[in-house]
Amino acid sequence: MTVLDASALLAFLFREPGHDYVVAVMDDCCISTVNLSEVLGRFARDGHDPRKAARRIGASPIETVPFIEEHASLAAALLPQTMAHGLSLGDRACLALAIQRQVPAMTADRAWNAVDVPVPIVQIRG
Repeated sequence: MTVLDASALLAFLFREPGHDYVVAVMDDCCISTVNLSEVLGRFARDGHDPRKAARRIGASPIETVPFIEEHASLAAALLPQTMAHGLSLGDRACLALAIQRQVPAMTADRAWNAVDVPVPIVQIRG
């Protein structure tokens, strides 16, 4: 199991560099509803119907995981060590889910390299 950050799923959907990393885990991955909202927001921002994107993602093997109180607490606990590196709530939501499940988190965000978390970070763009 691998937890996808919004940046990783967007790379997959738009066939951007690093999308092959997502393809490799597609049958065993999940995404927080917080990160899914970020992805759908990108479609809405660009003038597309986010519901179509939601249906496409929903038809994929990606497990969508609701953001629950435990994730909120974990994400909040990450704030002191991530704030200086510019990680957003979405970034911390992804990391919180990965920490809860004790599985890797996959991202295109290089700022994550500077953060010490108890799970592996898979960078899709080196």
